[in-house]
Amino acid sequence: MKYITIVILIVCISLLSACSSQSINSPGSVPTLLITDGDASKTYTRADLETLTVSQATFKDITYVGVSASELLKNAGFDIDAVKAVKAIAADGYSINYDTAQILAADVIIAYARTDGDLTPEDGSFRMVLPIADGKLNLRMLTELQIIK
Repeated sequence: MKYITIVILIVCISLLSACSSQSINSPGSVPTLLITDGDASKTYTRADLETLTVSQATFKDITYVGVSASELLKNAGFDIDAVKAVKAIAADGYSINYDTAQILAADVIIAYARTDGDLTPEDGSFRMVLPIADGKLNLRMLTELQIIK
């Protein structure tokens, strides 16, 4: 009986550790944001984003600091006119598809901070901020932007 209990416990621990090893950055690693279209890609750290033109956007009375989505896509080497949509993916696998009218709006940013400090742990290292959109469109824990042409 002890043997069966131990085997079941080992299997459960193995399954839990496999589930938790998704693309969330491990402690001590520098969080990154991947922008890709399947052929070309570019990876950014917060320090990389801080070198670009700073933008601010307010959502639910919190002002976020980041980079406009259109500037980031241009900086990554993508032709804005060729973009049909953008899929934002969170560390937990949740994703949202944005059409160009949403993602390329002047007030939409990829945030890396708040005006009062760093993003919260719930926000992750990066997050989408669409000031006039529903909360579910303001994706947190952003890890990847996939460009759809």
